[in-house]
Amino acid sequence: MESLSLSRSPLIAFRPFSPSISHRGLGSPIYCSIEEKSKLQNHSLQLTERTKLPLSRNCFLDGILDLKLRKQTSGLVSASAAGSEPDSVDSSSAFRPILSALSAFYRFSRPHTVIGTALSIVSVSLLAVESLSDISPLFFSRVLEAIVAAFFMNIYIVGLNQVYDIEIDKVNKPSLPLASGEYSLSTGVAIVSTFAILSFGVGWLVGSWPLFWALFISFILGTAYSINMPFLRWKRFAVVAALCILAVRAVIVQLAFFLHIQTFVFRRPASFSRPLIFATAFMTFFSVVIALFKDIPDIEGDRIFGIRSFSVRLGQKRVFWICVYLLEIAYTVAMVMGATSSSLWSKFITILGHAVLASILWNRAKCLDLASKSAITSFYMFIWKLFYAEYLLIPLVR
Repeated sequence: MESLSLSRSPLIAFRPFSPSISHRGLGSPIYCSIEEKSKLQNHSLQLTERTKLPLSRNCFLDGILDLKLRKQTSGLVSASAAGSEPDSVDSSSAFRPILSALSAFYRFSRPHTVIGTALSIVSVSLLAVESLSDISPLFFSRVLEAIVAAFFMNIYIVGLNQVYDIEIDKVNKPSLPLASGEYSLSTGVAIVSTFAILSFGVGWLVGSWPLFWALFISFILGTAYSINMPFLRWKRFAVVAALCILAVRAVIVQLAFFLHIQTFVFRRPASFSRPLIFATAFMTFFSVVIALFKDIPDIEGDRIFGIRSFSVRLGQKRVFWICVYLLEIAYTVAMVMGATSSSLWSKFITILGHAVLASILWNRAKCLDLASKSAITSFYMFIWKLFYAEYLLIPLVR
């Protein structure tokens, strides 16, 4: 890094040419570099030459020129003076390494997946609530434990994918810490290893078998999805990759975390209620959409590195509209589900909520520019927002 640092020119004292400045007490030495001294001297000579009068004999022009000279040179002098004071350090500079580290970890954690995981656990846990008496400090503490354990496992899964996708991400997602060089490979490995251990540690301390099995199956599928070993790296195969995401997002999250609350927290026998079946079926559609859509913005890097995603095989436009139609079908089924509800308030919220989401999706899809990668990426994040919205509606399905 030393080769990139800027060396500072030696500072010398320079007194302006104008005698009148000195006579009025304004001619104290100005400290500046040799190069800046030359600029100031030339500028002062030009001003004196234009007046054709000795500055000390023309008080009116003297005052104007003195003021103009001081204003035009103040930038150079102040910059040089600031550079000559090694003790003047910006107080905020001490926090920059911390903010930089937080920013890198934020991007490494893929926060949209973390938010989706947390919302899904809270939503599915509420499906096990049968009365207000179930909402207790014990309930909240057990839900929080599940969220923390799942959060750690989420970091492991998305981090491992980045460890094995560095070259692909340099094309598709160059802002990620490993692809950009902010993290070294050893740092990435250390982070994912630590969070895997933390996840299993929390799961073991909690003592809930549904929670532990949710973490273990997610670990196995997440590892097989990304790791580059014989018979693994399942992300290379479009159908298998989609099934991995579907198994975790649609099945494991719904069933395992519901059973964690139902059997471990409330000590009730396992049962599969109508809302739980609806949540599992709906999120099956949504998980397929996420699995398909996530590869649309990444088609360039996937094609270069031999990842045979559906977007590579079928084309971006076709996969995009398949995703839109699948979600519209899911919203239609949800509205039918709401119409058959015995609860009037649940019927109203389920039908209206899904009708609004379906309308927003369709209107936005019609306006998307498929030739723009930034527009496609933005739409993918919009899909995740619809995912979040659905988990707000699921507890209200009865």
